[in-house]
Amino acid sequence: MLTAFARAFRTPDLRKKLLFTLAIIVVYRVGTHIPIPGVNYKAVQTCVNEASGNQGLFGLVNMFSGGALLQITIFALGIMPYITASIILQLLTVVIPRLEALKKEGQAGTTKITQYTRYLTVALAILQGTGLVATARSGALFSGCTVASSIVPDQAIFTTITMVICMTAGTAVVMWLGELITDRGIGNGMSILMFISIAATFPSALWAIKKQGTLADGWIEFGSVIAVGLVMVALVVFVEQAQRRIPVQYAKRMIGRRSYGGTSTYIPLKVNQAGVIPVIFASSLLYIPALVAQFAGGNSSWKTWIETNLSKGTHPVYIISYFLLIVFFAFFYVAISFNPEEVADNMKKYGGFIPGIRAGRPTAEYLSYVLNRITWPGSLYLGLIALVPTMALVGFGASNNFPFGGTSILIIVGVGLETVKQIESQLQQRNYEGFLR
Repeated sequence: MLTAFARAFRTPDLRKKLLFTLAIIVVYRVGTHIPIPGVNYKAVQTCVNEASGNQGLFGLVNMFSGGALLQITIFALGIMPYITASIILQLLTVVIPRLEALKKEGQAGTTKITQYTRYLTVALAILQGTGLVATARSGALFSGCTVASSIVPDQAIFTTITMVICMTAGTAVVMWLGELITDRGIGNGMSILMFISIAATFPSALWAIKKQGTLADGWIEFGSVIAVGLVMVALVVFVEQAQRRIPVQYAKRMIGRRSYGGTSTYIPLKVNQAGVIPVIFASSLLYIPALVAQFAGGNSSWKTWIETNLSKGTHPVYIISYFLLIVFFAFFYVAISFNPEEVADNMKKYGGFIPGIRAGRPTAEYLSYVLNRITWPGSLYLGLIALVPTMALVGFGASNNFPFGGTSILIIVGVGLETVKQIESQLQQRNYEGFLR
């Protein structure tokens, strides 16, 4: 990997793309430290220090924003509205025939769906920005902080609207920066910004573990966490690269005087076909009842049950629900993203077949059977990886900002592998010497 980066910097056009990507990353990180108008910055810092890593319900969103959410900056919402909008559009593509037709139209349809994603991102940013401002004004953003109620000293309607507009504009800028990286930089821009947001929280989280440690001035705990992180990264890389290759052969066809086909290839079915999407879905779904209970008044029985069982990540009910939701969403996402019947029809159309399997419906049934078999270990792997922070909390008394969480490791490793593959593919295009040297 380091060799690929060194060769990329020696290639002039790739060096420009890498430097452009780094410049956008610097702009993004600067924006995560600029507070929005109407916020008492000193009160925010006091509450952040008093929180001591306990981010409560907002931990997931704060991680995706690179720590900007709890700082209430212009990029406080980060990339989360765009992620949510992309997931919603992807799910609606299966349900709404118009969107499904657009998806099949090629580049023109993809451009239209991207435009819809931008509109939905802005709408979600307005909704989430309003909720964040209301939470900050009520003092619920930092529960237990002595100065939480003075974070937004001026609670006039004009100040509230200004804060929401600033957050929405910040989300639009983040979306624009991501598209700039995709067009003129290296890799997928949104994935790169997500990678940077998560990686930015690692140093402070690791140093907090060292400061809280008691063995050898905290260095033993620090080293143990690093060792666990390396083992997890190796495991994630191994599983993310694992795939079941279904062999496919194409019969020879004579068109005019030319012969087509007669080649052998394969269909790569990844063990973790769904990626990190099931973890995000499960976290978001468990986040909703706890958020509703936080803003509900009174002391009803349902509110007490939710606060007892679903608001604490270490409770057995929360752990079991989280694991089962991840398994469910893994199967659900694979079912809507991979259509065995469509793949079988395309193979039949171009004269392809799986050795030993008849073309058409038997091929679709075979692909569905194999996909279900490999999704089981993939979903169980996702559930176990996502529960690592919880097990660290229960077993070792780690803080809630345990850096090597399942979601963060999955995203960082996935984006890192994809970016390196893109750099290597571009290097191969530029350094191909041909048959005659």
